[in-house]
Amino acid sequence: MAIINFEDQPTLYNFVVKQGNGVKGMIDSGLSSVPQPFVQPISERIPTQNAYTCEASQPIDLFHLNGPHHKEVAKQIVEAAETLGFFQVVNHGVSVELLDLLKTSAHEFFAQSPEEKAIYLKEVSPSKLVKYGTSFVPDKEKAIEWKDYVSMMYTSDHEALQHWPQPCREVALKFLKSSMEMVENIVNILMENVGVKLEEERMNGLMGTKMVNMNYYPTCPSPELTIGVGRHSDMGMLTVLLQDGIGGLYVKLDNGEWAEIPPVHGALVINIGDTLQ
Repeated sequence: MAIINFEDQPTLYNFVVKQGNGVKGMIDSGLSSVPQPFVQPISERIPTQNAYTCEASQPIDLFHLNGPHHKEVAKQIVEAAETLGFFQVVNHGVSVELLDLLKTSAHEFFAQSPEEKAIYLKEVSPSKLVKYGTSFVPDKEKAIEWKDYVSMMYTSDHEALQHWPQPCREVALKFLKSSMEMVENIVNILMENVGVKLEEERMNGLMGTKMVNMNYYPTCPSPELTIGVGRHSDMGMLTVLLQDGIGGLYVKLDNGEWAEIPPVHGALVINIGDTLQ
C-alpha cells in the first residue's frame, strides 16, 4: 500500500471519505497517531475518567410483562424513560444467538475491502435505502468522528433482501422484525402512562421510518482525543442499541455529569427519542 500523508487534510479527506477507506482504512495502513482533523475540541470530549456507572446498568426484565407483575415492570419502564431516557432490557424476545450473529455480521461487513464497501457511499449507492460512510457530516464538522457506519432503511422485506449489503442483510432484517414486538410493547406502556391508547394503524404511523444502523469504531491510538459519536439526542421515536463487549456508551445527566451504561451480554439498550419525549 502506498504511504498516505494523513497530515495533509485534502489527502486525508479523499482517502477516508471520498474513496470510502474510512477510519478502518487509516488504521489498516499502520496509522500510529490521531490526525488533526479527528482531534476533538476539549469542550466536546467526554470526561470518561470522571463518569460513573449508571443505574440503567441493571436491566429491566421484560419476561414479567405478560404476567401478574405487568404493572411493576411497566412502572420501571416509565420511571426509567422519564428520569434518564435510557434503560437496558433483557428477556426482550430477541435471542442472544441472533444478537451475537448480528455483531458478527457487522464485523463481516466492515472487514470487506474498501472497494466493496465504497459502492454504498451516498453519492454512488445503488439504492437510496443503503448508505455507507465515515462520521455524520464530515465535510461540515469541526472534527471528524472516529467511526465508520452503514445505514439500512427498511421499506419491505423484499427490498431489504434485495438492496441491503449481503454480509448482513438477512441477520439485520431478522433482528429488526424480531425486536418490533418489544418496541411496540414499550411504546404502548409509555403512551398509556399519559392516557393514550394506540390502535395498530396509529402505532404504525407513530413509529415512522425503521432503520438498522451499524457503527464500527476501529482501535484508536489516542482515544482520549477522539469521539466515536458526538453529543446528540436521537430524533426518532425510540432507538434500540446493541453494544459489543467493549462499551463506551455515555449519557449526560441533568446535573451535567456523565454516566456510562456498561454492556450486558444479551441485553438491549432502549433510548427514548425526541419524538416520544
